[in-house]
Amino acid sequence: MEPTFIKELIQLISESSITEVKIEREGFKLKISKSIPGIQGAIGVATSGYGATPVSTAAPLPPAPPPPSSAPTSETTSTTSSSNLHTVVSPMVGTFYRAPAPDKPNYVNVGDVVHKGQVLCIIEAMKLFNEIESEVSGKIVKILVENAQPVEYEQPLFVIELT
Repeated sequence: MEPTFIKELIQLISESSITEVKIEREGFKLKISKSIPGIQGAIGVATSGYGATPVSTAAPLPPAPPPPSSAPTSETTSTTSSSNLHTVVSPMVGTFYRAPAPDKPNYVNVGDVVHKGQVLCIIEAMKLFNEIESEVSGKIVKILVENAQPVEYEQPLFVIELT
């Protein structure tokens, strides 16, 4: 499917009352949706088997409701108040990777000492690779996710013992 066709399709949808269109062909999926006043949404392109790039983004989604008291309380990290343990949580939905490439060593392993700002892992979301950095210095005591596994927003990833 040609990019110019996709752009024209987006223009037609934005000028009409249609709110969503889905097209599926062998090895290719396209979904275009638009926001409706009072409802958050996005216009975007999703593909299967090919690279994907967002076309246009509407206003960001509202923040998630506060998690239960036993869950992490910060968007990206949480510190357990009863100890010197810090839990790093995923700031997004995506796929968790421990290394920058399959043939490269892991960013961190259990027992490694890490410093604030050090990359701990990568989370791939919509073909974008997002480096997740430590917000604290300490020692990795647990890695809670297996390599190449999907993760959810605010899912715990690492436990760091503060130094």
